[in-house]
This record gives sequence, C-alpha cells and structure tokens, in this order.
Amino acid sequence: MSISKSEWEIMRVIWTKDAATSGQILDILGEKNSWTSSTVKTFLKRLVDKGYLTRKRSGKSYLYSSTLTEQDAMNQQVDDLFDKFCQRKHTMILKHLLKETPMTLTDIAALQALLLAKKEEALDEVPCNCIPGQCRCKEHFDL
Repeated sequence: MSISKSEWEIMRVIWTKDAATSGQILDILGEKNSWTSSTVKTFLKRLVDKGYLTRKRSGKSYLYSSTLTEQDAMNQQVDDLFDKFCQRKHTMILKHLLKETPMTLTDIAALQALLLAKKEEALDEVPCNCIPGQCRCKEHFDL
C-alpha cells in the first residue's frame, strides 16, 4: 500500500465520516495544510486511481468512500514497514513502540493476554529472512 502522508490524512477523514465530499475534506483539513479545493481533488483522484476510494455522484459533487477499513489499512502499513527489516529485528521495533506508546491498563492487559497466547507458538529462534549481504545475522555474516 503506497500512500502519502497527505493521502493518509484524507483517508482518516473518510473513515471517520464513512464517506465525504471534497468540500467536507477541505473544511476539515484545508486550513491546517493550506490546501485549496484543487489540491484536495488531486489527492482524491490519486486515491481513486490507486483503488483506495470509490466515488459516486451526490447532487453537484462526488461522495468518496473507502474500499478498505481503517484497521485493514493500518495492518497493511505495518506489514509494509516490517517487510523492510530482518524479521529478527521485529521485536526491537515492537519494544520501541511499546515504550513510546501511551497505554491504558486495559491496553496493557490485552497485550499481556496476546503475549501469553503467542508464547504457545514461540520459536526457539526467529529465522533471518534477508537476502545474503543485507544484514549481519550469523546466517549471512560470512559472505
């Protein structure tokens, strides 16, 4: 999923409202980003072309809706990020996220339950998924 920061902001508005016109998006994001109507319409066209939005006529304007849920989009973004790193380093990223993310006691309890369930399928060692020469894992270090 290739999506810019500005496109992501527009998607967040559409997920919040379920559907939105370019005017509604401009009302919400225009001042913060110094966007014009044509800027918003350009981003919307890109998102439609990428397949992330659909549009249907609603009176004199178009109503834009997302083709995927916010949760699915977030999962794709995280998967794309993690694909860039050796899977042996994924826990380093998770530790950083846990350290930096504000959480409630309920959030922490849910994470603890998830970790306990994950413990049942824990590996002795996480395999390296890198092309030889891309990381310093002992599997590839001698190359």
